[in-house]
Amino acid sequence: MTWTNNIKRLFLSGIFLVTQLNVMAQTYTSKNIKLSLYSSTPLEDIRAATDQCTGVIVRERREIAFQVAIKSFEFDRKLMQEHFNENYMESDRYPYAKFKGILDQQVDWTKDGVYNVTVTGILTVHGVDKKRTVPGKISISNGQAEVSTEFKVACVDHGIKIPKLVFTKIAEQINIKVTGKFNQLK
Repeated sequence: MTWTNNIKRLFLSGIFLVTQLNVMAQTYTSKNIKLSLYSSTPLEDIRAATDQCTGVIVRERREIAFQVAIKSFEFDRKLMQEHFNENYMESDRYPYAKFKGILDQQVDWTKDGVYNVTVTGILTVHGVDKKRTVPGKISISNGQAEVSTEFKVACVDHGIKIPKLVFTKIAEQINIKVTGKFNQLK
């Protein structure tokens, strides 16, 4: 290898390293996002929550992604949790729910404030991908970002079958609420 080739490799390696460091500085992550679901019917209300949802935001590309293990949801009653995992979500077969999308609006990540946004992307639940536009809010304070959203998921959109026997106990649309603090990757 010639001296010129070594210089070229060193230069290209330096550019790659600077690019990677720049992307890392523009990335926010979170490992303990709170995600809750709520189903209300005249016969019974069903609530579950987890704080084990993970997320990442890549500022410059306006990308945002979330992932949650279905089995991490905790219910007030263990029997509900068992039915949720085995009968409806089939969590052994479909262990995760995911959302990956693009922020539709620009956010000034360097300026403290509250930004109302929408994110358009793909929601994957029960192995079924569905294009969604989800409203949300991003609050920036001292370099930390907090994300929150509320939306509904229709069981039928994701092939989640509800037996007629319990149809009156489970709503056709499930309310989802997500809140989490993100820190810049350093």
